[in-house]
Amino acid sequence: MPKKQPPHANTNAVSTAEVVGMAAESLWNHKLRTGLTMLGVIIGISSVISITSVGQGVQKSTEQQIQALGTNVMLVLAGASTTGGGINQGVGSASTLTWEDAKAVAQQAPAAIGVTAFLQRQFQVVYGGQNISTSVLGTDLYYSEVKNIRPQVGQFFTQADLDAAQPVVVLGSKVRDQLFGAEVNPVGADIRIQRQSYKVLGVMEPKGAVGGQDQDDRVYVPLTNMSARLVGNNALTGVSINGFWLAASNETQLDAAQFQVTNLLRLRHNIYPPQADDFRIINQVDIINTFSSVVGLFTIMVVAIAGISLVVGGIGIANIMLVSVVERTKEIGIRKAVGATNAAILIQFLAEAVVVSVVGGGMGIGLGVAIAATAANIFKFPLIVSLWSIASGFGLSFVVGLLAGVIPARNAAKLDPIAALRSE
Repeated sequence: MPKKQPPHANTNAVSTAEVVGMAAESLWNHKLRTGLTMLGVIIGISSVISITSVGQGVQKSTEQQIQALGTNVMLVLAGASTTGGGINQGVGSASTLTWEDAKAVAQQAPAAIGVTAFLQRQFQVVYGGQNISTSVLGTDLYYSEVKNIRPQVGQFFTQADLDAAQPVVVLGSKVRDQLFGAEVNPVGADIRIQRQSYKVLGVMEPKGAVGGQDQDDRVYVPLTNMSARLVGNNALTGVSINGFWLAASNETQLDAAQFQVTNLLRLRHNIYPPQADDFRIINQVDIINTFSSVVGLFTIMVVAIAGISLVVGGIGIANIMLVSVVERTKEIGIRKAVGATNAAILIQFLAEAVVVSVVGGGMGIGLGVAIAATAANIFKFPLIVSLWSIASGFGLSFVVGLLAGVIPARNAAKLDPIAALRSE
């Protein structure tokens, strides 16, 4: 015959259930006050989760875009020119690099597996009644390989087009959409740039925007045509360029490539210490690391601000619980008069504070995930909701409720039952 359980075997479980039930009932009887108390916790937790998710999503999206263009590449830009008024026109505006420099790097830098030069300007591009301003990029045959972007429709220009400076053009996908429409094949059509006619050879695959530059909002022409017909040769010797892209075999070779390019260009340009370089090198990996660092710091800063709202929410819980103690003084006196211990009173008020914060934390988690999902859908970046942000948010809400309820619960437990019964 099974052994009979002692009468007190489930006392702790029943007591805990009763305490939580009483706390929930008390909070339900004051819905408006409870809702307003929860609001600070909900805002704080949802801010932590949504901001962390958006920051990680933007960071991941940018990394993917840069990686799509190649993490094994670096950019070498010409120096900056200065106007007569002392205005710096930006890196790449001076005529300090030539196509011959790029060719020399391709031949003499062991770490380089590909080099492509470019000359870029902003021009009006016209087709029929459509007239748009876009970036025109004069480049060579190696651009597609080095930059990991290829024609989606048609073809890129050929060596014969480059040698003869042919007026041919390859459109970025956004330019095609604006001039012809997304469903139209423009191959064979003629467009006008600087009042000159150019035949469309193809349309490049879409790549999106990276670093504030839309890779699809541009057109490509042979570098020789760009230099001779659209810009005009402005270097003393050779074909002036804004810069060139260099591809290494992998990311680990970029530092070696940068060292080799720096020394080679200094020798070609007769630059010796303490003279400053007349060019600038930008490493793709450095861009990713810098951007990740900036986004990480920004996310930490905003999460810290959101954490302040949690503190404010905790203060709100503490205030409401103090008011609740005053309002329920007689109730506390009756409970103590019929045998409730100080510990029971303490646990009851702590339970109410914790229930407020935990329920508010749960609602904040749901709201934060919903905000993050909405932002990811609108701005088209990956939805990343890390478990640590949910766990930390929920843990914070529990701790905030516990700490905010300590003083009011302690005050309630210390009330003298006779004085409490006499209170009005």
